[in-house]
Amino acid sequence: MRIPVRLALALALCGSLGHAVDWKQLKPQGYVSDFAGVIDVAAKSRLEHYCAVVEQSTGAQMALVTLPSLEGEPIEDVANTIFRAWGVGRKGKDTGIMLLLAIGDRRSRLEVGYGLEPILPDGFDGRMLRSMRPALRRQDYGDALMAAAQTIGSTIAQADHVQLQERLPRRVQPGLFDSVPLPVILGGIFLLLWLFRFGSPRGYGGPGGFLPGLILGNMMSRSTWGSRGSGGFGGFDSGDGGFGGFGGGDSGGGGASSDW
Repeated sequence: MRIPVRLALALALCGSLGHAVDWKQLKPQGYVSDFAGVIDVAAKSRLEHYCAVVEQSTGAQMALVTLPSLEGEPIEDVANTIFRAWGVGRKGKDTGIMLLLAIGDRRSRLEVGYGLEPILPDGFDGRMLRSMRPALRRQDYGDALMAAAQTIGSTIAQADHVQLQERLPRRVQPGLFDSVPLPVILGGIFLLLWLFRFGSPRGYGGPGGFLPGLILGNMMSRSTWGSRGSGGFGGFDSGDGGFGGFGGGDSGGGGASSDW
C-alpha cells in the first residue's frame, strides 16, 4: 500500500509515539524547502531564483520553509532549531533569515540572524507577517512567500545600498487591517478626531491643519511594507548564482511570530 507523502513525512519526523520530533534531521531542499507540499511549481522556481539574486547581491541567505505541523511544539523553538541546524546565513556574519509556515497550525515565524536584526527589527517582522494573511487565508502559499521574500530582499538591499533588478509578482494585495494592528488604527482615528475637533495652535495651519496631517502621513507610511535605509553590511558576489548550501550562520531567536 502506498503511503501518502505527508503521512510518510510525519512518520519520519516523529519516529514513534511518545518521542519528540527531531527537527535537526530535516535537510534543506534549496532556498525553498516545501515539506508540506503546498507551493506551486512556478512560485517555487521564482522564489529560488529571487533568493539566489539576493544572496549574490547582498550575501544574505533566505530559507523559506513549510511544515505540515509543529507537532505541538512552539513555532519559535522549531524555527530556531532548524535555523541553527542548517546554519542559515554566512558564518561570522550571521546574515540569514528563515520564514517558516506551519500549515496545519496556521502559524508563521520569521527567524532573523544576528547580523540582520538591526535591518529587520521585530516590529518590521511582525508587520510583514500580518501583511501575508490575505494570501495565506486563501491558501495561496506561493503568493504569500513571494510577497514576503520581495519585502525582505528589497529591505536588505536598500540597507546595503544595492539595487535589485528582480521583482516577484503578487496576486493578493494586503489590506490596511492586515498591515496595521486594529488597536493602532482605532487609536489613530480617535486622536485625529480629537485634533480636528479642537483644532491646532495658531501658526500650524488652522483647525485640523499641519499637525493632524503630519500624524496621518506618518501612520500611512508605517503601514506599508517598509523601505528601510539604515545600516548595511557590505557588498557580496557569490559567483554564478543558484543554491550552494547555507553558510553556517546563527540566530539568537530574534524575529516575530504570527497566525492567520
